[in-house]
Amino acid sequence: MSQYKVRKLNKPINCVVEVPGSKSITNRALLMAALSDGECRLNGVLFSDDSRHFLSSLIELGYVIQVNEVDKYAIIEGHGGNIPKKEGVINVGSAGTAARFLTAMLAFSDGQYTIESSEQMKKRPMLPLFNALEDMGAHFEFLEKNGHLPVKVTGAAFGGNKPKAEVSIDISESTQFLSALMMTAPMLDSGLKINITSKKTDGSYIRITSNMMKQFGCEVVHEGAVYQIPADDNYVAGTYQIEPDVSAACYFYAAAALTGGYALVKNVRYTSMQGDMKFLEVLKQLGCKVEEEHEGISVTGPANGEYNGVDVDMNDFSDQTMTLAAIAPFAKTPTIIRNIEHIRLQESDRIEAIANELNSLCIDIKKGRDRIEILPGHVKPGVVKTYSDHRMAMAFALIGLRVDGIIIDDYECCAKTFKDYFQVLDRATRE
Repeated sequence: MSQYKVRKLNKPINCVVEVPGSKSITNRALLMAALSDGECRLNGVLFSDDSRHFLSSLIELGYVIQVNEVDKYAIIEGHGGNIPKKEGVINVGSAGTAARFLTAMLAFSDGQYTIESSEQMKKRPMLPLFNALEDMGAHFEFLEKNGHLPVKVTGAAFGGNKPKAEVSIDISESTQFLSALMMTAPMLDSGLKINITSKKTDGSYIRITSNMMKQFGCEVVHEGAVYQIPADDNYVAGTYQIEPDVSAACYFYAAAALTGGYALVKNVRYTSMQGDMKFLEVLKQLGCKVEEEHEGISVTGPANGEYNGVDVDMNDFSDQTMTLAAIAPFAKTPTIIRNIEHIRLQESDRIEAIANELNSLCIDIKKGRDRIEILPGHVKPGVVKTYSDHRMAMAFALIGLRVDGIIIDDYECCAKTFKDYFQVLDRATRE
């Protein structure tokens, strides 16, 4: 496996960087564009492992797509709710969004398909979504393990059948299950009523889905635990601008906090719909100054990179759990991160991964099923395992800005969302 030795900074970081487009928005836009009736141009597209699997899957299903990775756009010829090919095999790789969204799309179709995936994706939860889609009339044949990919799917509309217009689902393991149902509902002539059975009924990524559907011309009515997509709602073709990835921006913002420096990420705005914008409020609690400038949002860290720990519920922006965990050992007081049980079911068991790697660097932690407490300490040099998890690789690289001898193992797994992350970090720390 490849390794990357992080270069320790001997002065505060001072950088202006650009980050790729949002993975979450890119893959939602790809799906809505494919389900629109006409040509859609998507600007600011993220080209990463996840989005390439989404694009290749759409192409395998018969969609005509023009891609320009240099200028970061894709042009997709939408077919409304009609998938061009009525049979085929797609591979979603390790992309959770592609796996959940395309499964729902194929389940509402009038065709028969096979969905393959990486070994990592085979382990991630899918059963609540499969159950909901089967209740609506789809049929799944599990090819390896019940409730997991790979599967053969026969669409609910196969043979002229009509999918049901109401469904119930538990989204405690992943809000992507709900987003998948919401976004594919315009395929159904009768619309769709979705009843949420779990305690969790909303979340930042669900709000992104709802906002984007509105931008593409479909209204979502949300009242309590019920989401309703009206009959005859259709996605409108046109041009759509994808926001920069705030999740990626936060690594550089955290570097400013960690070193007492300055980081500006171009084109990030307070108007962003991404949930990780909430991490900026956590940085303010650490003593950072956050400003929206002409080029984007900047963060200036506290003097000398000195800050107290925080006690924070990160359920709604949990992708930043690893980021906060990476800078927590350098705080003057303990840091507690709460309500994050669902991150045990993502690319890795992220609570265990954080605990294992901080322990390996001689940092004491206390963990529960849905929380982790990180105590201040003296970080020792060492090799950080990443568990093929892009966020572990990118977040834990921050530790090396303060401690010499931090090596990130299998660092190239960051290609899932930010292929050039370590090159951008390298340039940022040389400025």
